Amino acid sequence: MRTTQSIRQPAAWQQFSVYVCGLLVLVAFVVPVPSAVAGASPSAKAASPSTASDAEADGWKAIAPRDEIRPDFQYMAEGGPDGRGALVIEADQREGLQGTWVKTIPVEGGRTYRFQTMRRTEGIAVPRRTAVVRLIWQDSKGNKVVRDEKSFPTYRPGDYPTAEPEYVHDVKELSSGWVEVAGVYAAPKAATQLFVELNYRWEPSGRVEWSMPELKEVPAVVPRIARLATIHLIPVAGKTRAEKCEQFAPLIAEAASKKADLVVLPETLTQVGMGLNYVDAAETIPGPSTSYFGQLAKQHDLYIVAGLVERDGHLVYNTSVLIGPDGNMVGKYRKVTLPRGEVEAGVAPGYEYPVFETRFGRVGMMICYDGFFPEVARELSNAGAEVIAWPVAGCNPMLAQARACENHVWLVSSTYTDVSASWMVSAIFDPAGSIVAQATKFGTVVVHEVDLAKPMYWQSLGDFRAQVPHHRPAEHHEVPLIRK
Repeated sequence: MRTTQSIRQPAAWQQFSVYVCGLLVLVAFVVPVPSAVAGASPSAKAASPSTASDAEADGWKAIAPRDEIRPDFQYMAEGGPDGRGALVIEADQREGLQGTWVKTIPVEGGRTYRFQTMRRTEGIAVPRRTAVVRLIWQDSKGNKVVRDEKSFPTYRPGDYPTAEPEYVHDVKELSSGWVEVAGVYAAPKAATQLFVELNYRWEPSGRVEWSMPELKEVPAVVPRIARLATIHLIPVAGKTRAEKCEQFAPLIAEAASKKADLVVLPETLTQVGMGLNYVDAAETIPGPSTSYFGQLAKQHDLYIVAGLVERDGHLVYNTSVLIGPDGNMVGKYRKVTLPRGEVEAGVAPGYEYPVFETRFGRVGMMICYDGFFPEVARELSNAGAEVIAWPVAGCNPMLAQARACENHVWLVSSTYTDVSASWMVSAIFDPAGSIVAQATKFGTVVVHEVDLAKPMYWQSLGDFRAQVPHHRPAEHHEVPLIRK
């Protein structure tokens, strides 16, 4: 069964519109007709506005938590990017107004659906918080249902979690300020209907138009399997950078034999045990070390993250590189937060948080001391990182758990710290912050398989990763724009 629901103007309303338009022509010379939308843009005023009740004939209903914070609702029959209609919510100058267009659509439990709509905003500083789409799976009585599988986060592991709201994200920008908002979701087997919310929240003097909301059945989501690996090794032998790199070759080969897709090595690995300062250990990137690891990555058909010391002109950086299975460098990350020793040694900080596309998903990197601060991992997750590779000499392992859990990412750490120190570990952390695989002895490698297409559903929280963009605070520079 394929289900398609979209906005359309009811036939009865079309006939009624003709009659009303005729009356307006007769009275236009004696009774001035006010603008349909006070303060609306010229493009918005050009479309034909209707009252909220008109859209209700197509199943859409305007609601608000309380009348005193209810914004203005309108249905524009000729609105939207192609004139098929638009559902409008507009706030006056008061803060905190909140309203929602809602509709219930029949579904078949156990099937997979794609929801999409088009959105255009005016006067909204932070659309990710203000103009939000939520989808709620319900039974025939309008109650939430439970997920089909047990979930195993740290809270109530082994429960069948309630199907909390799905959050739909921006997909791409279109012309004339329109944005496509879409996502693919699996309906729990107990679901018989989907409660759709098109929300406006909180910002004063803003306006959102929703157009062409549509639900279609699609094939089930294909798993995105990634096998993540960490190596636990201090390269104590060797007197050259090349000899330091070569000590990792057998362990990379072992990871490849276990079908690893990504192998994470520790930080500044060409400096360890060399008796060299950062400046003397530094090399160009790309350079000899990236070339060596590139050969291994190509030989074993996998990605490698390695911590090196980089020289770029007069500056020296603590840098991690991501090498691809084609042998080339995918990208690099320069450590943003520097501890005292690196500052005193004249190491320079980086300022960027790049995230790289790989054949299995989006990968970001951070280095050692970055883990002590929430900003680095959050910037990476904001940029779409699903996996964060973390070369790290040492850190508090509770912070590793926090960085993974607060961003709901997979975190792969590779450290020089012995497990007897009760400090940092070479491990793989799941999005709940739990260690799912750990290398406990030096000279070992562990591999763990994950499905990056499978959300982690919590009891009460739902899919927390999907909520983060819509719930995290506005940036400091955005607040004055909101409270205009």
